[in-house]
Amino acid sequence: MVSQGFGREKRLLTPRQFKAVFDSPSAKVPGKNVLLLARQNELDHPRLGLVIGKKSVKLSVERNRLKRVIRNSFRLNQAILAGWDIVVVARKGIAEQTNAELAEHFGKLWKRLARSRQAAESPPPAGKGEGSHA
Repeated sequence: MVSQGFGREKRLLTPRQFKAVFDSPSAKVPGKNVLLLARQNELDHPRLGLVIGKKSVKLSVERNRLKRVIRNSFRLNQAILAGWDIVVVARKGIAEQTNAELAEHFGKLWKRLARSRQAAESPPPAGKGEGSHA
C-alpha cells in the first residue's frame, strides 16, 4: 500500500527536477485552465511540482487554496500515478473553480495521465494498426 502522505520525497524540489519535466515530458494532459506535464521517473512513487504564477492567479490566498486542493487530490490518487514526475501548470481562470470542481477535475486528469502510461507501455493489438481495413 502506497503511503497517503505528501512528504518531501513526493515533491519536485529543485529547479533541475522541474527542468527535466519541462524539457522532455513523456506525457501532456491538457485540462480546463491547467496543463499537466509528466515524465517517468525511476522511483516507486510519483512526485508533484506546482507552477501557479502571480500572472495567472493574482491573489496569494487563491494560489494557496489551489495548491492545497491539488496536493490533496494528488495525495489521494498517488497509487495510480506511481513512477511519474508531474508538473501542474496553472493558467488564467483556474481560480474561478470551486474546491469541489477542482477536486473532480484533477481526479479525471490523474486518471487520464495514468491511462496515457498504460497506452505507452502496451503495444497496439495486432491487426488494428494503420493499413488494415476492418
